[in-house]
Amino acid sequence: MRIGAHYLGNGRCEFTVWAPLVKKIELEVILPQPKIVPMEQNERGYWKAADDNLFPGIHYRYKIDGKKSRPDPASHLQPRGVHGPSLLVDHQQFTWEDENWNGIELSEMIIYELHVGTFTPAGTFAAIIPRLDALKKLGINAIELMPVAQFPGERNWGYDGVYPFAVQCSYGGPEGLKQLVNECHRREIAVVLDVVYNHLGPEGNYLGEFGPYFTEKYTTPWGRAINFDDAYSNEVRNFFIENALYWSEVYHVDALRIDAIHGIYDMSTRPFLQELAERVTENATARKRRVHLIAESDLNDTRAIRKRDQGGFGLNAQWCDDFHHALHTLLTGETQGYYQDFGKVEHLTTSLNEGYVYSGQYSPFRNRNHGNSSKDRPADQFVVFSQNHDQIGNRMFSERLSTLVSFESMKLAASTVILSPFIPLLFMGEEYGEESPFFYFVSHSDPDLVRAVREGRKREFQAFSWQGEPPDPQAPETFTRCVLRWEKRLEGKHKVLLDFYHTLIRLRKETPALSYLSKDTLSVSPSHQNRVIAVQRWHDNDQVLYLMNFNSRDSRFCTKLPEGTWKKILDSADEKWMGPGSIAPNTMATGQELLLQPSMIVLYRLEES
Repeated sequence: MRIGAHYLGNGRCEFTVWAPLVKKIELEVILPQPKIVPMEQNERGYWKAADDNLFPGIHYRYKIDGKKSRPDPASHLQPRGVHGPSLLVDHQQFTWEDENWNGIELSEMIIYELHVGTFTPAGTFAAIIPRLDALKKLGINAIELMPVAQFPGERNWGYDGVYPFAVQCSYGGPEGLKQLVNECHRREIAVVLDVVYNHLGPEGNYLGEFGPYFTEKYTTPWGRAINFDDAYSNEVRNFFIENALYWSEVYHVDALRIDAIHGIYDMSTRPFLQELAERVTENATARKRRVHLIAESDLNDTRAIRKRDQGGFGLNAQWCDDFHHALHTLLTGETQGYYQDFGKVEHLTTSLNEGYVYSGQYSPFRNRNHGNSSKDRPADQFVVFSQNHDQIGNRMFSERLSTLVSFESMKLAASTVILSPFIPLLFMGEEYGEESPFFYFVSHSDPDLVRAVREGRKREFQAFSWQGEPPDPQAPETFTRCVLRWEKRLEGKHKVLLDFYHTLIRLRKETPALSYLSKDTLSVSPSHQNRVIAVQRWHDNDQVLYLMNFNSRDSRFCTKLPEGTWKKILDSADEKWMGPGSIAPNTMATGQELLLQPSMIVLYRLEES
């Protein structure tokens, strides 16, 4: 069932809203001429109205039972914010130029996550476009936008959105997003959009006044749970499935990153996520498009990414937090909170081999066994990273890795992610060592809600030993301190790191052994005592070996390799990378002992066998 307001041309428009338990719904046109249009209810609880004298740009609301007026739950634009009326949008006015765009396979993606509001000083979709060529030159072929659905005020991460179909006005609205996607596709860059189907934000959330969109059966850390398995859940599912189809059909988005699926509570025999994957796949196939679904989950449950005929939901890939935690703890030595489950070379070794670190073992942080095995899941089903919005922003002072570890460790972190057999994701600015924090920020209008957010942030940090007072999420300066200092990317150590990232991505794309993502053409050899990991990867006749030293001192490692001449093609200790100066030999033979400098990565390629 198509929902929301749809302009059909020549002044004719259709409106559909689901409200099964109310007695009366009316369409209330506010601008340019006030008008009331009666609506009729069908047997499934949908109220419908059509009018032949309504044009794009009108402001409207729905009047419930003749009393309160509310914005359209499926509004496409909220020009006056989350409490104001909705605006009718004509999506046919935009001229797309991507008819020859076929998308990108997940296995080929180099993803760049960004927050629209802090990526540029202007904080708009339009301001991103001039930077696309620089990202393309770096090797990025997919950008991932943090949520853009309308949220309260002008400062927010996006996870407080309350109108899933409406594009944030302060970012540039529907026209701005379409223009950005169009320009990305013109440069052969895919667009991934972060969507939130586990909750709605607390301010401007009127959805429950229309119908049973929420359930009391479950609770989430963020508010009322969405009703995916209780009475009336068929139409609730339809609302969010229509939303997923809307982003791919109307905005030509190439993939959706589904936020925190562990917060989608659903005990039905045909889970919502499975139905979502089926519908999105069917729709994309019919339109001859490629649309990927990427999950975020802390459950370590492969059901999310298994095919439906294997008992799974059929999502295409998922973020792998275990990889991040294993890498972060080796680099920083942090052991508080969920980091207490990690910190050993064997943890990163397991993640490189399998994906999940915890696949049923006991988790000290959770005080129970956690996860199931991901050994048989293809490598291109895992997105890995050394940083992302959560892992930075959910620290008390939101420090980036560049302010926590040495420059040598930054290069090691980049190499571990980009040379891995998984899909790499970079968080905006990490490629040049951005040092601005990425705080959590909001701009709510309710003082009680602001107070609750402040107190909630403090509670989140109790599992860690961080001392001090977290920045005020509501303060404008908290937001402005997060804006990237893009100009630094061409200065000093920042330019060196940018060039290093560019070289890593180029090697990944041009070297068959690195571009071919598979766990079956991979051998990981750890040295627990020396904190060294050696990774050998191969594809057809191409073979590479890279050694990573996570020690703060020199470490020795004896290689066991196929006979032949191995030539060094990258060494993070080289002076050109502002390293201490390389001591690793330019060529290497099997059985040769290498001396590895602290926090270094060296990459060899087999030249002759």
